[in-house]
Amino acid sequence: MLPLLTRIAEALERLSAPVPASAALDAADAYLWHAQGARLEAVAHVNRVEIALLQGVEHVRDILLANTRRFAQGLPANNALLWGARGTGKSSLVKAVHATVNQETKGRLALVEIHREDLNSLPALLAKLRDHSRQFLLFCDDLSFDQSDTSYKSLKAVLEGGIEGRPENVIFYATSNRRHLMPREMIENERSTAINPAEAVEEKVSLSDRFGLWLGFHNYSQDTYFAIVDGYARHYGLKIDSDELHRQANEWSVTRGARSGRVAWQFIQDLAGRLGQKLD
Repeated sequence: MLPLLTRIAEALERLSAPVPASAALDAADAYLWHAQGARLEAVAHVNRVEIALLQGVEHVRDILLANTRRFAQGLPANNALLWGARGTGKSSLVKAVHATVNQETKGRLALVEIHREDLNSLPALLAKLRDHSRQFLLFCDDLSFDQSDTSYKSLKAVLEGGIEGRPENVIFYATSNRRHLMPREMIENERSTAINPAEAVEEKVSLSDRFGLWLGFHNYSQDTYFAIVDGYARHYGLKIDSDELHRQANEWSVTRGARSGRVAWQFIQDLAGRLGQKLD
């Protein structure tokens, strides 16, 4: 039976697709981390908007930009948590800041995106990045945890408190709709059911304390929403009267029940399509 099983195993290996090799750390400006196979995939084109088009976030933009510039120069900098209302430009700001600083430093800063479900593989990723000459901005979009999820413990150890800690050439930025990365009902449930409520809650919310920067994003006013729409229309040369642009943009936001950067961008895409213009 052993020779037969060996032939079957070899045949299955030939049928399976080979695992791509991990990209070189100086091959691109942005990467995706794949926990399965412990490899980095180079991203040729990052989906992002120019930093000048991000309206209504000037204060947090300047703070994050200054922090990232210091990090790219090899100076001390903080991990950052961008939290707040959905669609307000949190992930867009991270990608825009990276592009700006990377251009200023001539490719010194690389962006590495890691998915929330792959956080347990962070030690393996950091081992790849630790001794390289480049600076790496680790980015996790829409970071949050539920009741049964314990991967936040791995992240806590990596950010601060682990025996190795965060490498000097790595910084961690995350976005979340929740300030403490946990649902409010989950925190309240800990208070009501734990033997020692204070300690139980402290363990859950202490993850957010590992981020030296807390940058809040809030719902936009109508003026800010119109400023975003105007900025997109000017940038892409959309041929439409300003009053009509605002009327249509307001109608679009009413149908969506929100005013945000994401809603503004979706409106601009719809408008450009109706006008027969491409967004180049």
